Amino acid sequence: MNDPRDMQARILYVDDDAAFVRLAQKALGRSGYEVVHADNIAAGLELLGKGDIDAIVLDHYLQNTTGAEFLKVLRENSITVPVVYVTGSSEAKIAIDALKAGAADYVIKTVGEEFMPLLESAVAQAIATAELRRDRERADMEILRGKERAEVLLTEVNHRVGNSLALVAALIRLQISSIDNEEVKHALTEAQARITAIGGMHRSLYSSDDVRQVEMDKYLASLTSELRSSLEHADHKLTISLDVEDIRLSSDQAVSVGMVVTELVTNAYKYAYPDTHNGEIRISFLRAGEDKAVLAVEDDGVGWQQTDQPKGTGLGTRIVKAMAASLGTGIDYTARDKGTRAELVVNTTR
Repeated sequence: MNDPRDMQARILYVDDDAAFVRLAQKALGRSGYEVVHADNIAAGLELLGKGDIDAIVLDHYLQNTTGAEFLKVLRENSITVPVVYVTGSSEAKIAIDALKAGAADYVIKTVGEEFMPLLESAVAQAIATAELRRDRERADMEILRGKERAEVLLTEVNHRVGNSLALVAALIRLQISSIDNEEVKHALTEAQARITAIGGMHRSLYSSDDVRQVEMDKYLASLTSELRSSLEHADHKLTISLDVEDIRLSSDQAVSVGMVVTELVTNAYKYAYPDTHNGEIRISFLRAGEDKAVLAVEDDGVGWQQTDQPKGTGLGTRIVKAMAASLGTGIDYTARDKGTRAELVVNTTR
């Protein structure tokens, strides 16, 4: 950092003792400072308004008022020019009050030769500290602008990825409509649902006010709607109910939760009500304490236990286990009189 004196720092000296200020002007001038004088608050504010003041030397005793009033005016007008407060030798309390009111430093006024060197040192330190503060504020602002630019770019990326995955899902849907083989249709439908779950997460990030977190109530509502559209058939009239609290997760957690929901709902559609093809699937994601939430998918169908062999290829079961493991937990199938309830605990503070 440059020495403020190398840049001809400009000092405003507020004191009604003109003779003493002339002495200060000579002493500080020899060190490279330019000192301008104001003998009252109004004159000091006028000089400040013209700008180019690097520091203020403020005497406590002014005509009909005190430097404390000047500090108050500076604070009320959000003027941040550093102030070195000058007090009498027996006025330590006044100096402390001045520091509390915003002064950068204080110097005890004496008639000895040590006063001017002390004043010069305090002024130099006050200017240097103020410059450091401004540098820090500029750096913080640059960091903030960089963060905002990164968030804008990340939002755009999420938007593009979400749109691309939606296009892939739409292409698969078209492919499904042209295939007669039911087994292939089911496989493609499940693949479409998985792609939709991931794409929905990216769309949620795009529309969120925080690109680092997914609003799970909105995400799961959108995912449920997509699943209903892709899985429902004319002879298969299952309903899905949703109970989700305002919980936010990171994007990787949200993808895992979305995949688990997709697989469990898909399995329930296929196997829970084989005879009637009518029933309800209930999804809930509710808080369980300050840092936990419980995800549950349940139905009133034929039932399935964790020890049962998976139906079909078992791919959905393997995906559910893998996604639950990525969340740092496992999935449990609780015993019920009728139907199946699968649940897992999610740490919401990751």
